[in-house]
Amino acid sequence: MTAANRLDFRVDLWRNGFEELMMMNRFEGPGGREARIRYLDGDFQIASPGAYVRCAVTGEPILIDELKYWSVARQEAYVSAAVSLERELGVNPSLRKR
Repeated sequence: MTAANRLDFRVDLWRNGFEELMMMNRFEGPGGREARIRYLDGDFQIASPGAYVRCAVTGEPILIDELKYWSVARQEAYVSAAVSLERELGVNPSLRKR
C-alpha cells in the first residue's frame, strides 16, 4: 500500500466515522425519541412528540421534517418512494402484472 493509498484510507475511515457520529447525534438528546404519528391523506398528526419515525421496511430513522412517504391504509412510514413502492408491490403482488 502506497503512502497516498494509506492517506485515502485514513480520510475515508475518518469521514465514515464522522458521518456515523453525526447521524447518531441527530437522534439523541431531549427530542431524540421516536414519535408516534397518525398518517392521513396528504398530512399527518403527531400523536406522541419525538424527533423521528422508523421506516416500516428498512428500520431506518426518518426525521419528522423529512417525512414524505407513508401509507394511510397501513399507517407506515417509508424512507423513500422506491421503498414505498417495494412495500406496495410486496403487499399487492397483483400490481406487478399491470
